[in-house]
Amino acid sequence: MRAVDLIRRKRDGGTLTPEEIEFLIDGIADFTVTDYQWAALAMAIVWRGMDPAETRALVESMLNSGSVVDLSDIPGPKIDKHSTGGVGDTTSLVLAPVAAACGVTVPMVSGRGLGHTGGTLDKLESIPGFRVDLSLGEYRRVVAECGLVLVGQTDEIAPADRFLYALRDATATVESIPLITASILSKKLAEGIDGLVLDVKTGDGAFMRRRGDAEALARSMVEIGGALGKPVRVLLTTMDEALCGAVGNALEARAAVEVLRGERHDPMADLSLELAAEMLLLGGVETDRATALARCRSAIADGAALERFRRVVALQGGDPRVCDDPAAILPRAERTETFRAPRSGRLRRFSAWPVGQASMLLGAGRATAVSAIDPAAGIEVLRRVGDIVEAGEPLARLHVNPQHAAALPAAVAQLAAAIEIGAADEPVESTPRILARFGAG
Repeated sequence: MRAVDLIRRKRDGGTLTPEEIEFLIDGIADFTVTDYQWAALAMAIVWRGMDPAETRALVESMLNSGSVVDLSDIPGPKIDKHSTGGVGDTTSLVLAPVAAACGVTVPMVSGRGLGHTGGTLDKLESIPGFRVDLSLGEYRRVVAECGLVLVGQTDEIAPADRFLYALRDATATVESIPLITASILSKKLAEGIDGLVLDVKTGDGAFMRRRGDAEALARSMVEIGGALGKPVRVLLTTMDEALCGAVGNALEARAAVEVLRGERHDPMADLSLELAAEMLLLGGVETDRATALARCRSAIADGAALERFRRVVALQGGDPRVCDDPAAILPRAERTETFRAPRSGRLRRFSAWPVGQASMLLGAGRATAVSAIDPAAGIEVLRRVGDIVEAGEPLARLHVNPQHAAALPAAVAQLAAAIEIGAADEPVESTPRILARFGAG
């Protein structure tokens, strides 16, 4: 069996057998398949696709490239959540402790931000002392003690995915339904979960801007996850404007704590509760969506979710006082600048992608996987689409430290490009946050 022959067959539209896919994945670890051969194969997959049988085989081979955690001795249904990425998407920091407080065990392995999208690990690391680099032994201990753990991908979990993720990012082969499906499912199933809730985003600030592509990914995840015995529920959600009014790592961590404290009510809070309710349904904790949603709201109202977050922060080395006064504990930028409305009228557009780009320019995001980030940098979005605004009124507040101050004009230009203000008497048609649901129930 030779890699070049398999690349040629996929290039020409043929299919690969499970044994051939296993050979290609095993070749990553033993160096019998080179990175340039995998780059060629990934591009062939982007162009030619994979059928469900190939995609399933790819998931299984990547999953088995490392350790598969066994959490069967830990009580409760093990359910995780994954998002395909967006701007101001802080739902994981809210829904994980909410679901855990309601009886779901949440072994969450998350990623870092890249480009205009934020990463859960970066937000958690803005909490002083918080460790995301736990060993598998520490991972098991924390989830056993707390019913919740929030960590990054280890060397043991789906190492083939770590290799392929970096390669795809560098070779313009990210946008492939089979490769995305395999990447997500291989590392999520390696956590030891019983099921997965997925937030697939579509729109201006999403990686999958076209709704048809997002729906295809949702169906692929449900089909392949189910074939491997792991049920998947998917919410298809909009990402045309920033989900949260905070964009940037410490700003988003603060917003999440404010939601858990019952002090913040915005689209991010609403979507977090919807996703947490799906986790309860998938785990069999509740059987009715309205009841599940009410239970999640109660976990915030009675302080149980905040207390669960406090426990996981302490167990992972962070400062639990962040739950009492996040503004005092989280890092803050030395300088803020206000972006104001250029005219009066109704805000018709506040596009997510330029907001994410502006935040990245200020130091909150990464241009490459190894770029350093500034946890204090970011943008507060002060108004939402549909609001009436007056000329000179603040629309956003930019947080920046001296090392990135030179980027302020470019960031402001991105915000200027993000907005559209129309006549005040012309209403703006609202788009539902949740566009569709896929999966069981």
